[in-house]
Amino acid sequence: MNFQLLGVNHKTAPVEVRERLAIPERQLPDALHQLMQVPGVGEGMILCTCNRVEVLAHTANGSTDLRQFFRQHFSLDTSLYEPHLYEYHQNEAVRHVFRVASSLDSMIVGEPQILGQVKEAYATARAAGAVQSYLDLLLTRAFAVAKRVRTETEVGSSSVSVASAAVELAAKIFGALQGKQVCLVGAGKMSELAARHLLARGAGPIFVANRTYDRARDLASRFGGQAIRFDQLYEHCEQADIVITSTGAPVAIFRREHGEKFLAKRKNRPMFFIDIAVPRDVDPAMNKLDGIFVYDIDDLQDAVATHVSGRKQEAQTAEKIIDAEVERFQARLQTLHVVPTIVSLQDHFETIRQAEVDRVRGRLGQLSAEQEEAVETLSHGIVNKILHTPITRLKSAAAGPEITTLLDTFRKIFNLQEQPQVSVEGEPTEKARVRSGPRS
Repeated sequence: MNFQLLGVNHKTAPVEVRERLAIPERQLPDALHQLMQVPGVGEGMILCTCNRVEVLAHTANGSTDLRQFFRQHFSLDTSLYEPHLYEYHQNEAVRHVFRVASSLDSMIVGEPQILGQVKEAYATARAAGAVQSYLDLLLTRAFAVAKRVRTETEVGSSSVSVASAAVELAAKIFGALQGKQVCLVGAGKMSELAARHLLARGAGPIFVANRTYDRARDLASRFGGQAIRFDQLYEHCEQADIVITSTGAPVAIFRREHGEKFLAKRKNRPMFFIDIAVPRDVDPAMNKLDGIFVYDIDDLQDAVATHVSGRKQEAQTAEKIIDAEVERFQARLQTLHVVPTIVSLQDHFETIRQAEVDRVRGRLGQLSAEQEEAVETLSHGIVNKILHTPITRLKSAAAGPEITTLLDTFRKIFNLQEQPQVSVEGEPTEKARVRSGPRS
């Protein structure tokens, strides 16, 4: 079980480090291709959110240098991110994946968005051919574990997310949100969630700006707001008391000079920017202006502290589920390497059965359909009963220290031929190959 995971998250790295490692969605296929070129990597997936950048791989020996991907892809001074990296191997990598999918490693424990983000990363890697057998088994199990955690615990009982925490922070700043004009920059899921929470608190009117105007118009119409063309953003933004921004821009879209112009036109009435984008949409230099207050994704941690503490008991119950699921997953994997020998054993006995039936069929004379069926049923039954004990023995010993010797003994006794490695889906495996388009 050679799983490896390397990454940074909101616990280990500040936003100024995470934004330097962020990979835009459109660049993920190329990044996956680069990951698959690292010696020893058989399968791979990249998860990139506002709070984490993680590389997950199934490797040849469990000690592949995944840092090579970071060095080659980002071309950064390694001292920038090396102190913030964490790395997990084998069971600990499995545990981490299960915890992330179950939202136990999130800034806001129980928030529902992370599971969708993991599924999107999985779909992207699978479409690129980077996820096949072992990672496919790991990720599909992670989705099932996340569902079990959400079903069997109250860890996600209340609607809490980064977007809701951003709105909660705005409410603390203003005291009340009634009548506060809001500009949403970006029409993605985060912006939609923020809009729902803002309206529930009495904020409005709402302006929505997005590079794709149709998406801005669609989101604005759902909330009775007004869409703004992105090239007119700065003209309208000065009207907003609260700006919540969450785009995929590679560089800041709000800089100090913009803040100075906003304040001049607003006659120094304060503006609050809540930046939940990574990389950040708002230049930190904006925060140095009197009357401009900027909060980024890391500042939200204080706002959600009460939610995290209130869910500790449920999180502990969820952790026990994770522990049990890791053991269950390990047991499942340990049986996989005995499958080729079992298949060879079954093939060997089936060949003998068919040969013996054919040998005696000539002496039995013409058989009716019922008699043919009886012969087949009888011979199959004898073979199955003979094989039941050895196959059961192989499966039960799969996790034990004697399994290697046992497999070798079976192959020698029955003169079994080596079978190709069998994947988790029952098909012969091969190293995943990244392709430019979706799999056919």
